[in-house]
Amino acid sequence: MTLVREFAANQSEPAFAALVERHIALVHSAALRQVGDAHLAEEITQAVFIILARKAASLGSKIVLSAWLYRTTRYAAADALRARRRRQNREQLAYQLDAMNADDLSRQSETAADVWTQLAPLLDDALAELGETDRTALVLRFFENKTAREIAGALRMEEAAAQKRVARALEKLRAIFVKRGVTLTATVIAGVVAANSVQAAPAGLVVTVKAAALAATGTGAFALFQFMTMSKLKLGISALVVAGATTAFVVQHQVQTKLREENESLTQQLARLQSDNKSLSSLAAQTNKPASLPNDQFNELLRLRGEVGMLRQQTNELGRFRQENRKLLSQVAAQSEPTNQVSAEDQFTLRQTHVVDAMTTLLNAIKNYAAKHNGQYPGSFDQLTASGDLGTSNFAGNLGLGDFEFMKDGAVDQQGNKVILRIRVPLQRPDRASVMVLGGINDDGVTHTEITNVGSE
Repeated sequence: MTLVREFAANQSEPAFAALVERHIALVHSAALRQVGDAHLAEEITQAVFIILARKAASLGSKIVLSAWLYRTTRYAAADALRARRRRQNREQLAYQLDAMNADDLSRQSETAADVWTQLAPLLDDALAELGETDRTALVLRFFENKTAREIAGALRMEEAAAQKRVARALEKLRAIFVKRGVTLTATVIAGVVAANSVQAAPAGLVVTVKAAALAATGTGAFALFQFMTMSKLKLGISALVVAGATTAFVVQHQVQTKLREENESLTQQLARLQSDNKSLSSLAAQTNKPASLPNDQFNELLRLRGEVGMLRQQTNELGRFRQENRKLLSQVAAQSEPTNQVSAEDQFTLRQTHVVDAMTTLLNAIKNYAAKHNGQYPGSFDQLTASGDLGTSNFAGNLGLGDFEFMKDGAVDQQGNKVILRIRVPLQRPDRASVMVLGGINDDGVTHTEITNVGSE
């Protein structure tokens, strides 16, 4: 509290830095237990220290700072969880809760790790049921490992009384656990909570939290710049810059640059597909001599022969996209006036190219997910994004995940192979029949992309 008063009176950055370094592990560990998400726990940690910076001047001298921070963390975590629940799908939430309950019921071992696994999800709710003084005593004793004398000084009571207070509070905590189906002795609870309740915060979080809190209160000449550099505000600034650049000249330049980049990317993909096509065609040709090959190699060549046709189709599609991109580049380059607009048909072709590129990115991310999860494919885009295999939810051409439809319907492709899942995007062609861009993954892990007229899907 001496450091809090120093910061409140003089806006001392060293004093606040010392507060963050001293208590960040307690706050982060409590947040992580309550939300179970490392990124969300870091955001809650930042929020708690921002609140401390704003309310430093109003905190009374009798406040026990560690207990105050713990209580504030619980409130912030509860708010964060409510906000996250509103964004989640009800079915996913029910699945997660069922999985959590199943995990809790299966953990019956009496080892220290298993005991902590049982206690961790219940600890913070159980502490919340205690009175303020009991909760403060337990936070000081088991979260900060304070001695009875130090606890007595913080609570302004005799040392013997402090020891009794801790013992009674621990017994109340044990009784609450019993009501929730966890039967352990007070000694076991004390040992496990003391050993596991506060763990080291992630490296670099101290710097981020200090900058965020100081920036929020306007403290320090460099704090706001540092915070904006390290936080998501940079996304907002980028959006404002892009929104301001609305002249036709800038739009034309961006379209031309994007088309060149896409043309180069398609050229590289076409070259790789042609090389693979040539190699597979050579291998498939050898299937005319089955007697000279073992059965497993012969079967593999038969499968590769089937893939040759698919690769040829993809090669033809990429070649067509390349020609259309060249056409668009020529049209954009030929425009002498900045106010000229690209035709509706060319805009449709460009969006179709964006959809195919985004489709390829999604299919690759799904394959990466399956490789990491024993061949199990994700059930939704949200599950794919949460796993970290999909690095972005926004794609070129102002496309987002909401533009794609995720399906797991066991369809069959044109070659008769079973399709594990499909992704599709309908596109409205100007003054003509609409088309459907389809992407899928077969049961042998082969991806494919095709474009069909609506009605022929």
